[in-house]
Amino acid sequence: MSSVNKVILVGNLGRDPEHRVFPNSDGGVTNFSIATSYRTRGQDGNWNEETEWHNIVTFNRTAEVANQYLKKGSKVYVEGRIRTRKWQDKMGQDRYTTEVLAEKLVLLGGDKAPQSSNANTSGGWDNNPSNPTNNAYLNAKNGTRPVNNVSDMEDDYPF
Repeated sequence: MSSVNKVILVGNLGRDPEHRVFPNSDGGVTNFSIATSYRTRGQDGNWNEETEWHNIVTFNRTAEVANQYLKKGSKVYVEGRIRTRKWQDKMGQDRYTTEVLAEKLVLLGGDKAPQSSNANTSGGWDNNPSNPTNNAYLNAKNGTRPVNNVSDMEDDYPF
């Protein structure tokens, strides 16, 4: 039987991204954290807001885009998979870190969209090289759907 490891999050960055470039890499690694919140009703009947922090890791071109366009407070859609890795602290103790390996990012909230000479850019980045929408940004203002050709969409605007 097959299994599924898929995560979809929409949240706000808690700090500016940290970007590192390694020799022979295609863009390096960018780490950031996002907060997601939900409400629960306590035993006293009052609503309480709970916040969960998620560590996000991006690679290559997605890392470059994240580093360039994400800032503390940015709202972002993240799609990827969970990974737990083991490492040792300075005292030699085993530690574990759970993080989301982002395969797709969509910049939300009206922040400046990336600009490029390619007409297929305006909001997010898909890191999956086998995906036919790779190298095409997703437009958060238009429902976060893939944009194959901007000229095809010009007649779809309601104004």
